[in-house]
Order: sequence, then structure tokens, then C-alpha cells
Amino acid sequence: MPAAGEPTRHQSRERALGLLYEAEMKQERPSAVLAALPVPVDRFTADLVAAVERHRERADALVAEASISWELERMAVVDRLVLRLAVAELLEPEGPPTAVVLDEAVELAKTYSTGESGAFVNGILRTVAGRVR
Repeated sequence: MPAAGEPTRHQSRERALGLLYEAEMKQERPSAVLAALPVPVDRFTADLVAAVERHRERADALVAEASISWELERMAVVDRLVLRLAVAELLEPEGPPTAVVLDEAVELAKTYSTGESGAFVNGILRTVAGRVR
């Protein structure tokens, strides 16, 4: 349970997704977007954004390999970012359990992307998780 005033992990993931989206739209590094914030984000959000930046190359390669017939650039922006976020969590040695990562990613995709995004993200992440965990 988070301390009073602290966001839940789900809320931190939502915030991280928003920051990743901002970085993507501005064509900036996520760390630059974080540094420019007038008020710092919670530690978990900052850790998630840093993990995505650290693992981006490998995450993109794993997603591209798992998404047969879908180039990364053709994916909906939010789907691509949700996948990067989730794969970064899967690649972290002390990351949450696979089921938590998949459930959170599917929920983010359903909430912030298209009606088909949940199933799309779930299918790719199941393949990636089987390869990295």
C-alpha cells in the first residue's frame, strides 16, 4: 500500500506512459522530459521512465521480432509505448512478476488506445515474456 499522498503503482505507470508520450511527440529523450518538469515525479515513475530509456533498443528489437507483420513505426503510438514500458519492466532483474506486467500493460492499452489494443499488446508481450523470463 502506498504511503499517504503517494501514487499507486498503476498511477505511476500511467504517469510514466504520459511522459513517454510527451517525449515521443517532442522527439526528446524521456530523461530530458523528466528533467524539465517543474515538480519531480515519484520514484517509481522516474525508475520506469529510466528503465524504458535504458532498455529501448533491446525492447524495440524484442517487440519487432514478436510482432510478425507489424513494423514498430506502423503501430499506434500508445501501443508502442505501452509495449516499451512493459518490456522494460520484464527486462529489469528485480522487476515485478510477469503476470503483473502483462495485466498492467493490457489495462493501459485498453484505457489509452484502441479497442483492439489490449489483445494486441497481450499477444506480443506473452511472446516477449516467454523469451526473456
